Amino acid sequence: MTGIYDGHCHVATARCIPRQFVADVAGNVHAGLAARGPAPSVDRIVQGYAAQHQDHLADGLVAEMDAAGVEKAVLLVPDFSLRLPGSPPPEEAARLHHAVRQRHPGRFWVYVGIDPRRGPDGARAFEDQVERYELDGVKLYPPCGFSPSDPRLYPYYEICAARSLPVFVHTGPTAASLDYESAHPLLIDGAARDFPTVPFVLGHAGLTHVDVAGYLAAYRPNVYLDIGGFASTPTLRDWPGHLNRLFRLGLNHKVLFGTDWPLGRLAGGLKRLVDEVVHGPTVFAGVPAVERDLVLGGNLLRVLAPGSRPKP
Repeated sequence: MTGIYDGHCHVATARCIPRQFVADVAGNVHAGLAARGPAPSVDRIVQGYAAQHQDHLADGLVAEMDAAGVEKAVLLVPDFSLRLPGSPPPEEAARLHHAVRQRHPGRFWVYVGIDPRRGPDGARAFEDQVERYELDGVKLYPPCGFSPSDPRLYPYYEICAARSLPVFVHTGPTAASLDYESAHPLLIDGAARDFPTVPFVLGHAGLTHVDVAGYLAAYRPNVYLDIGGFASTPTLRDWPGHLNRLFRLGLNHKVLFGTDWPLGRLAGGLKRLVDEVVHGPTVFAGVPAVERDLVLGGNLLRVLAPGSRPKP
């Protein structure tokens, strides 16, 4: 491994992130600021976020990756289109991200969004997109209104098993317009049991529901934890200390580093985040170097390389 691998990024483009999702985020930011004193309006906060989402071809992201020493990153493409207006359908989103990868060869893996409510036609379309755009994995967003163990997803998981594709599953808090009950990490257990050769990465599970997600990762060989958004989670004021406690649980062979960029843009940029994680005094204090390297990239490479995964 010659660099750091970021397992949780998004293209900062308003073409793929629904306006309602941004408005929900802005509403929470406004509530926190207004409780402490005068605050900008929600509309002004939305405009600020929108201005940060004009990096349509990921030129800004690649520049930040270069500055931070991030060699390659996973671009996650949620499918919001059946729930939030203004979201591109999966085919269009896959095409847009394919253009990004063509512009920046060798810098990105792409996981495309799926939704079980699209039925058999959706599964066939997904397989066609995987073939046409050489996609590397799946991004699930259960808060859009489904369980990650919904039997209607099983045809998709069969495709993943046949093609050695990992599945990234959002867990924990999300936009206020979406469903929270379907974002619990334990809901993946049925699918993880029934598809033991498919790696399931629980998004944000190194930050929320750590007890439940941790025991899933410890005892399900194909379940992993992601730490994306670690510096932007309101409940983790001491995120370096939190990550250090996580890295001392004996699960470092199952934890994937991720930033959830472009959230990092509002917290000083990718370089500041990576420097604090890699070179700061707290995050990896007392953690063996071999385990640090697993977290910073080795585990992601194993998830993407079927020959090096644990056997079911």
